[in-house]
Amino acid sequence: DAHSIALVAARTPDLAAVTEDGEVAALRLLADRHDELAAHRVQTVTRLHRLLLELVPGGAPVFLSALQARALLATARPRDVAGRTRRAMAAELLADLVTDDRRLKASEKRLREAVTATGSQLMGLYGLGPVGSARLLADTGDITRFPTRARFASWNGTAPIDASSGEQVRHRLSRAGNRRINRVLHIMAIVQLRHDTAGRR
Repeated sequence: DAHSIALVAARTPDLAAVTEDGEVAALRLLADRHDELAAHRVQTVTRLHRLLLELVPGGAPVFLSALQARALLATARPRDVAGRTRRAMAAELLADLVTDDRRLKASEKRLREAVTATGSQLMGLYGLGPVGSARLLADTGDITRFPTRARFASWNGTAPIDASSGEQVRHRLSRAGNRRINRVLHIMAIVQLRHDTAGRR
């Protein structure tokens, strides 16, 4: 493979030179950090939810905010040792959740500022906020490396794959490509479908 790549590079003088863009690298770092914080928050909520199911009759709602968790925890007054231990652990997780929410808010603000500094108009698209915009810019890098829209769609996994057989013409979803960008575009499409937008039409 390396030999073939070297031959193509030697015989193709008009290949685009790959250079690292510091602005894109910074966006990628910020976007990756935001994803890590979001994943940590999901873990915290899941653990807190499990404890609240054992502490509060009827359990807790699936999408749990820190305020809801605090209100539910205030109603729990266990008298046994195991119950008190569960409540203490839930209180610790609640404090972690508050911290996670604060960090995510600060991270989103940083991403908004970083995306705005690039001059990109992506955040103007319906259903695309600073987090998704940063991910698109960070993972795509130099858009001119894709000569056509079709190449970009193939790279990010949104182009359908031909699965025709004989006279039967059909396509299927691609499972390849950049799954992070694919996810951002999928979320944007779902948001547009839920509202009266040009995307829905």
